[in-house]
Amino acid sequence: MTTPSIRPAEPADIAAIAAIYAHAVTNGTASWELEPPDEAEMRRRFEAILAGGYPYLAAAREGVLLGYAYAGPYRPRPAYRATVENSIYLAPAAQGLGLGGLLLAALIAECTQRGFRQMIAVIGDGTGASVASRRLHEKAGFRLIGIAEKVGFKHGRWLDQMLMQKELGEGDRSPPAL
Repeated sequence: MTTPSIRPAEPADIAAIAAIYAHAVTNGTASWELEPPDEAEMRRRFEAILAGGYPYLAAAREGVLLGYAYAGPYRPRPAYRATVENSIYLAPAAQGLGLGGLLLAALIAECTQRGFRQMIAVIGDGTGASVASRRLHEKAGFRLIGIAEKVGFKHGRWLDQMLMQKELGEGDRSPPAL
């Protein structure tokens, strides 16, 4: 089996991205959306990420999209401009194979190259079903910065939200160029 390639996501990937995300929305707690968005909405979101100057990556093997990752604004106010929030989603068959780590490492490198200084992971249910996401981020050097308890309700239960943070590049040792 060939090693998956990590590359910039393309408009042609939107159908597969939408399918992967729909599975996560319907079956998991990584996303707190209750209904999966359609392909048109996923395309709009994809274009907004790229237009904002943020990276959007895809992992594929032999032409099959296995997962994707992107960074976007952490918060909308200008003072947050050097801080990004990351998102990673994998196809069910690609989970547990190390692909999330490859995508996260590539996303960290791309965000650092673009001059971002902090990356925040907002992990839905990080103390429960999404413990794999917590471990993935810990391995990449993220540290726990807080848990908001019982702030979401999905699949008939209350969910905690975990925040993790990783410094990028020079971090807070100099003002951002952004």
